[in-house]
Amino acid sequence: MSARLKLTLAYDGSAFAGWQSQKHGNTVQDRLEAAIARVVGKQLRIHGAGRTDAGVHALGQCAHVDLPDRDRLPNEWRKILNALLPPELRIMRVRYVPESFHARFSAKAKTYRYRIWTGPILPPFEVGRVWHVMKPLDFVKIRRAAKLFVGTHDFSGFAANRGKPEASTIRTIHHATVKKSGNLIVLHFSGDGFLYKMVRMMVGALVDHGIGKISSGDIKDHLVSKSRITGPRFVAPAEGLTLVTIRY
Repeated sequence: MSARLKLTLAYDGSAFAGWQSQKHGNTVQDRLEAAIARVVGKQLRIHGAGRTDAGVHALGQCAHVDLPDRDRLPNEWRKILNALLPPELRIMRVRYVPESFHARFSAKAKTYRYRIWTGPILPPFEVGRVWHVMKPLDFVKIRRAAKLFVGTHDFSGFAANRGKPEASTIRTIHHATVKKSGNLIVLHFSGDGFLYKMVRMMVGALVDHGIGKISSGDIKDHLVSKSRITGPRFVAPAEGLTLVTIRY
C-alpha cells in the first residue's frame, strides 16, 4: 500500500540550478529524486510547493512523494536521505500525510524574506546571501511604499514570463514588512501565492523608489494598470531571496 511522505527542506540555493528538474541534474528536485531512488530502487516523482529559481534559498520549502509502502519511520527517512544528499540540502522534518495533501495545491500561504546590504563593504559571510546596494537608500520611503502591495491586486505588472500564461495573476499579500539593523535591510512578504519572480520585482521596484528612480505613484500605477515592469534594474538578484515558510 502506497504512502505519501511530506518533506520540509532547507537549502543553499547557490549550490543548485533552482528547484525544477533539468537535464544536467543539478537541481533540488533532481537531487531529492536521485536520493529516494537509491533507497526504493526506482524513480519516484517529487512534488514541490514552489519552484524557486537558481540562487534562491529556502528554510521551509515543502515537498511530497508517494512511496510504495510505509516500511520506514519518518525519522529513518530523514536520516537516510540526509546521508545521501549534498550538505547544501537538508531534510529538516518528515511525516506521513493523507493522500489528499498536496505540497503545492494544499498550501494556504507562503512567506518570503529578502535581505539587502547597504554598507560600502560587503562582509565575506554575506556573499550569496544579500543584494549589495551601495547607493544611498531612503529606508522610510521603502517601508511606506511596501504597504502598497498589501491587499488583493492583479500583480501581472510585477511578474516575469515563465513561458506559459498563468490561470490568474491576482494574488493577495497579507503582510509586507521592512526592517533595518545597521547596514542590513530585511523585507518579508506573506501572501496566498506569488507569481514568477514577483517578490524580486517588487523588491527591485522598492529599491528603485528608495534611490529616487521611481515614485510611489509609479508603483501604484503598475498595480492599477497591470503594465509589466521590464528591464533588469527592476528585478532584484536571486541571492537575497529566501523561501521562509509555507502554511497549510
